Amino acid sequence: MFEEFVLAASTADPAEATAARSAADAIEFRMDLAEDPLAALANSEWTLPVIVTDRADWEGGEADSLARYEALTEAVTHDAVVAVDIELAALRGTAPDPDIEQSHANALRETAREAGVRVIASAHDFESTPPTEALVDILADAAQAGDVGKVATMATSRDDALAMLQATREATAAGHTVATMCMGTPGKHTRAVAPVYGSRIGYAPIDPANATAPGQYPLTTLRRLVDDLIGDEGEE
Repeated sequence: MFEEFVLAASTADPAEATAARSAADAIEFRMDLAEDPLAALANSEWTLPVIVTDRADWEGGEADSLARYEALTEAVTHDAVVAVDIELAALRGTAPDPDIEQSHANALRETAREAGVRVIASAHDFESTPPTEALVDILADAAQAGDVGKVATMATSRDDALAMLQATREATAAGHTVATMCMGTPGKHTRAVAPVYGSRIGYAPIDPANATAPGQYPLTTLRRLVDDLIGDEGEE
């Protein structure tokens, strides 16, 4: 998976997953936003591959930064799960409680790989977008830490969006598998355009009222935009 672009429909409610089948390639199950996520994962009939995310509270989510590892370790053994999102800061030892976080994150990565589950090493900056050179370095680090390096930043200008697109192109040209996007209004279009430059994962809410990040397109809108842009690129 992730050899080509994957559109993931984000939700904390497995009951919504059926509605995503016509537009999405996968489901991102936000365990940190769900009630009793392990029961929901086990008792749901998943009609699409599942990416599990249990986002730490120190990186914009609602999960306890350590308790989530036990849940994710169990989640990656589920047949429907094809990928797990792990924070790059945890894998690299730069998260809060770095030694404990790093040991748990590395153990989860090993368990996932033993189960044949891909690892998305993710980094988020909710304040700004670093310059292109720094983004390329972060993407390379994330791609080496996992099977896919994911970076999402806050764009405060079109220049930020351009930096992300350039970094996506450079990281992809260097042979890294990456997923990139800018949050916020000035960077919203990167969610549709970044796949043209090599981004392998896009995220959109099944219900627009339940967006999990600022600047997300509705699922059907992002599907149409990406398909049109990638199709146009292929015709050149």
